[in-house]
Order: sequence, then C-alpha cells, then structure tokens
Amino acid sequence: MIRDATDKDWPAIWPIFHTVVEEGETYAYPSGLTSEEARELWTAGAHVVVLEEDGVVLGTARMGPNRPGSGSHIGTASFMVADAARGRGVGRRLGEHCVAWHREAGFRGIQFNAVVETNTAAVRLWQELGFTIVGTVPGAFRSPTQGYVGLHVMFLPLDRDLD
Repeated sequence: MIRDATDKDWPAIWPIFHTVVEEGETYAYPSGLTSEEARELWTAGAHVVVLEEDGVVLGTARMGPNRPGSGSHIGTASFMVADAARGRGVGRRLGEHCVAWHREAGFRGIQFNAVVETNTAAVRLWQELGFTIVGTVPGAFRSPTQGYVGLHVMFLPLDRDLD
C-alpha cells in the first residue's frame, strides 16, 4: 500500500534514509546527518509517501515541483528503498505512483536532476517508465566505490506539447 507519510512514519523512514545516504552511491546528501537534519531535507516542501506492507515501511518517495515560480509546472521526485526490500518492485511501484500523482496534480513533465549513472537499476527503471536521459554532467558525482561518475538529467513529458 502506498499512502501519504505522516509524522509517525519518520522513525521508519529514518533508517532507510540513513542507510542509503551513508552508502554514498545514489544521493549527494552529506553523510553524518542527524535524524532531524535528514527529516528536514526529505520532507520540507514536498509531498512524501511511504510504501508499506504488513505494517512495515519498505520505501519512501518525495515529490513536488522541480523549481518554484516559473518552473513549478515541471515536477521532480526522489526515492529510497529499504535495503531488505530491494529487488522486490518497491521502486517501480513508487515510481508508477509518482508519475500518476504528477499527472493528477497537473504537472506538464517530471525532471530528475541527478540520477547517478552507475545506479543502473534506477536508470533502467526510469527508462522503462518512459523517462529519457536528456543530458549527463560528467564526473559530477563522487562515488566511494567508482570514483567520479556522471549525473544524468532524466525527463518524462506528461503533456503532449513537451514530447
């Protein structure tokens, strides 16, 4: 079940966030964040959801406008999946939910600003959901295992005028 996150969900989201960020392979958030610092980064100004099965939060997503003002018609989103739930379709379900949410909210497209090119599972998933790589910033991400790798900008038009 995917549902809106509540304040009571943060204790379940925090270990997911902490693990993903400390791995250092997919997000440019700084390591060593406190729970409250992470909560502010993940929840501020965003619509946050969790995917829950049998009372256990397996993943979370945050979504909303990519930029304020004149850029607010294009959405963006970020996703984190619990380590134990990876490979079980949690990211796909959250991604599909994100696309539907942006459509229903009237966004004209969705832009992912920084998909790490070595995160091949995510790149493949977003491409399967219709996103294309519109550019790559070479060496823009410092992976602890791969060194400097590129960041893809990916885009999904939701309005036919943007195809």
